[in-house]
Amino acid sequence: MEEHANYGVDFIKATKRIKEICPYVKISGGISNLSFGFRGVMKIRESIHSVFLQHAILESGMDVGIVNPHEMLHISELEDDIKVACDNLVFNKSEDSTDVMLELTKREKARIEALKNGGGAVEEKKSSWRDLEVIKRLEHALINGISQYIDKDVEEARQKAEKPLHIIEGPLMDGMNIIGDLFGAGKMFLPQVIKSARVMKKAVAYLLPFMEKEKIEKMIAEGIDPKDFDENDDSNFAGKVLMATVKGDVHDIGKNIVAVVLGCNNYKVYDIGVMCSCEKILEKAKEYNVDVIGLSGLITPSLDEMVVVAKEMSKAGFKQPLLIGGATTSKMHTAVKISPNFFTVEHPVIHVLDASRSVTVVSSLLSGLKEEYVTDIQEEYDEMREDYYAGLEDRYFLTFDQAKEQKLKIDFDATPPAPTPKTIGVTVAEASLEDIVPYIDWNPFFQTWELRGRYPNRGYPKIFDDESVGGEAKKLFADAQALMKEIIANKSMYLKGVVGLFPANRTDDGEDVMIYASEEDREAGKVLDTFCMLRQQAEKESDEPYLSQSDFIAPAGYKDHLGMFAVSCFGCDKLVEKYESEHDDYSKIMSQALADRFVEAFAEYLHRVIRTDMWGYAKDESLTEEDLLKIKYDGIRPAPGYPSQPDHTEKTTMWNVIKAEELAGIELSDSLSMMPAASVSALVFAHPESSYFAVGQIGKDQVESYAGRKKMELPRCERWLSPILNYERD
Repeated sequence: MEEHANYGVDFIKATKRIKEICPYVKISGGISNLSFGFRGVMKIRESIHSVFLQHAILESGMDVGIVNPHEMLHISELEDDIKVACDNLVFNKSEDSTDVMLELTKREKARIEALKNGGGAVEEKKSSWRDLEVIKRLEHALINGISQYIDKDVEEARQKAEKPLHIIEGPLMDGMNIIGDLFGAGKMFLPQVIKSARVMKKAVAYLLPFMEKEKIEKMIAEGIDPKDFDENDDSNFAGKVLMATVKGDVHDIGKNIVAVVLGCNNYKVYDIGVMCSCEKILEKAKEYNVDVIGLSGLITPSLDEMVVVAKEMSKAGFKQPLLIGGATTSKMHTAVKISPNFFTVEHPVIHVLDASRSVTVVSSLLSGLKEEYVTDIQEEYDEMREDYYAGLEDRYFLTFDQAKEQKLKIDFDATPPAPTPKTIGVTVAEASLEDIVPYIDWNPFFQTWELRGRYPNRGYPKIFDDESVGGEAKKLFADAQALMKEIIANKSMYLKGVVGLFPANRTDDGEDVMIYASEEDREAGKVLDTFCMLRQQAEKESDEPYLSQSDFIAPAGYKDHLGMFAVSCFGCDKLVEKYESEHDDYSKIMSQALADRFVEAFAEYLHRVIRTDMWGYAKDESLTEEDLLKIKYDGIRPAPGYPSQPDHTEKTTMWNVIKAEELAGIELSDSLSMMPAASVSALVFAHPESSYFAVGQIGKDQVESYAGRKKMELPRCERWLSPILNYERD
């Protein structure tokens, strides 16, 4: 009955509204009433219930309903045609939804009758999206990320269209608009969006030669020289965004993801790559006449480089909004350090947390609501700055001398240093991908793809059980396993690194660690090199010591040692180039995500080899891979540039000692980012009392001491330590 057609959708909307107004009210619904007209055909009834409950419970908050658990169908169990028909029926999307459902009911009744009579299932032609007309097939392929038939379907559509451009402006953009809406509403996840982008890129790549030919023919017919044609015509886009990884930084997986997401929402993205100087960024922004500039970076020196770019944009009179993103960035750093150099209502500086926020930010900046949107952010950032500086005033720091007096004092007689390593000096390390697979921590992999389960299904493998993201997580993981097997089989990626194990003692003042090439050199006092360390200074409310990594190494007179390693996953860059040439962003980003997992697993594997064999201080260790990821072993492997030693320049000491570039091909950029991007380095401490900690902010007295010990000019030292200074440098 026509007057009943909206009962289902009205209930769902009403439930949501009631929950918004009265959040503690419990709502019950009579589920069976919805499908009463289809009684006797349980499959159809339960399919309708499944679609209804999916929306009424998960989206609107319905609490109670009477169902038969033995007959219930999960929405993933529904046949595609029945699922679509149920969705149309519940939400009253089409006038023929009841007729379609009646036809499906007849089909199901015929199947049941045939089974009752002892026969098989009714022979029927399975309906498929491939039976749809070509425009609908293109939309389906886009929304579902299916690239298998795209060239064939695009060609069929081209034959029927007046112009190739109409295919892009019609079904392809219609599909991308649906994807943008679904992603923005949280009904589509990042892996699905990137698969859809792959389909779009392949379709456009197929059409481009036809479009170019058509343009040239038209220009010739109009008496225009084709050489005068502007290949960079971008007037049909919603806006133009320049994206760059800043100078000295080689990490771009997050930037690549944001570029894809923006592209899916009809923004023209000019990605100018990694290690981009300030001059190049500003030059390209002018050349492309972009509407927004986005900066990305992973390592802490990138934070300072972003400040430089903001200052230069201000000096040069740029008016474009500046977006800040990347693993090492934060809203607080953006508000305190970057935005004061450039932020106005016309051209704000905004921190973008992840890819899912990028479209909202860019669309708000390019809309008529920009002033209101930016003013809200400006007020928030002003408040954050005030809180930050007020916090510094309220926080007390010990002098460097006071902190040294309260350092960790290990009794090296009671708990002596680890025994002498079996292998002293430098060793080249290699491992097959098969060897390190059991050591992979998959949690960061899902974080890269912005898939996060809710308690109690946080983390791998519990994420697979999550009601919201579990299904997509399983698909993503299956795709990762398939590509991983392919990479292992064709050896397109490989692992290599260098390990160093050296006699070591801390310096007389207790702040640095001296290493020696051999035991004989130690006895002769011939120092190979010195690793400089930083100590905590922020006052603690307890009597805990003020830590430095040097505390974990014994003083002169003890035979202690220090380990170190640098490892990389090679081959990813070539794989990325291959997938870029195939317009396959999904496989490109997947290969980068896997390279990161491979090298982290290699580091975990190698640290175990060091503990049990090369150094051998834990030769009887029998921990599972799960226990390793929970750090249940003796010793630590902190990385230069991270919280326990936030100074990236210590990498240069390590590289000089273990010859990481000469022996393994691992390079350092000007900002000391490791190349290739999938690289890990660390110092290795063996003492059971060694632990991970964060140095936190430090005072000028320690910075002056540190610069002197490193023989580095104070301003240069302050620049490298900028993120942890408790004062404003000149």
